[in-house]
Amino acid sequence: MNNLLEIPETGIKGLKKYWKDDLLSGFMVSLIALPLCLGIALASGVPPMAGLLAAIVGGIFMSRVTGSFVTISGPAAGLIVVTLGAVESLGGGDPLAGYKYALAAIVVAGAIQFVFGLLKVGKLGDFFPSAAVHGMLAAIGVIIIVKQLFVALGTSAMGGGHGLFGTMAEIPHAILNMNPEIALIAMTSMFILVIHPHIKNKFVRMVPAPMWVIIFAIPFSHIFDLFHEHSYNLVGKSYELGPKYLVHLPESVLDGIVFPDFGLTATSAFWIAVMSICLVSSIESLLSAAAVDTLDPYQRKSNLNSDLSAMGAGSAFSGLIGGLPMISEIVRSSANITNGGKTQWANFFHGLFLLVFLLIGKPIIEQIPL
Repeated sequence: MNNLLEIPETGIKGLKKYWKDDLLSGFMVSLIALPLCLGIALASGVPPMAGLLAAIVGGIFMSRVTGSFVTISGPAAGLIVVTLGAVESLGGGDPLAGYKYALAAIVVAGAIQFVFGLLKVGKLGDFFPSAAVHGMLAAIGVIIIVKQLFVALGTSAMGGGHGLFGTMAEIPHAILNMNPEIALIAMTSMFILVIHPHIKNKFVRMVPAPMWVIIFAIPFSHIFDLFHEHSYNLVGKSYELGPKYLVHLPESVLDGIVFPDFGLTATSAFWIAVMSICLVSSIESLLSAAAVDTLDPYQRKSNLNSDLSAMGAGSAFSGLIGGLPMISEIVRSSANITNGGKTQWANFFHGLFLLVFLLIGKPIIEQIPL
């Protein structure tokens, strides 16, 4: 196929020739990335802005040095478990302290990943067993579902359980004590995500499913008045509603910059977190970049070593300012290809649009239900 298609040029020449395609695709991908970045950050136990910072750094800066062509850089669901584990294990019950210590682990993990790329470890991605990857991703999916089910139902784990299975044992209690209006928002959102791929209407398909979720969810915030503390009664039972069910961003971008705390670098827990983040992000980056190459209509092959180093440097930079670790994210990358992205400038524009959303879109983002 690549003999029939003109291979897009890169760098400034590619920008001049394909800027319209990449600009449009970058905008469409940013619409997908916005809710995903917020959700991934919240599920990771860190402020929502941390997800946006990672995607902005990955798009604006790492797109200029990555070894791939159409991949989109940013936080990924596969890193939720290791990030959340770092926050919880290092914080000792203090979420803010855990967040700062986890940022330090992200910085160090990113630096190690950068060195991996220089040492040409990227080829190991070709030998990693696919069954192990599928098992890891399936396990991560189960953990995310269990953790986020309580958020979706408007309740919380009682705290009596120990580990994942203890939390799973609390699910029946959470279902019996769900907040009906919050659960309705979650079920509506899930319904939209499920039916969107099956709708043939061009206008509906043009808007990404996560953005449709936001379009429908924000009115629920007003209908249920989540902006003020109040209660409502249903079937003889009282339920609480208020701003705690909404996304919150700092007053300004600078207020959202959080610096890492390297105070636990001498502890084993810190280095366990570092290696967990480093290994999972490295493996996912390599496999995602290789998978995206198979989707590229021009059949270009990524330089996996350069991509690994770029994602490592990006994660370290992101962690220094309060952001999550990043990888070459496959869902947003495939959306980039679908929307006609030709070069890494699409990744750049995606990060630029997210920065604009962060600077001027705060009043709208803070109307999004958790």
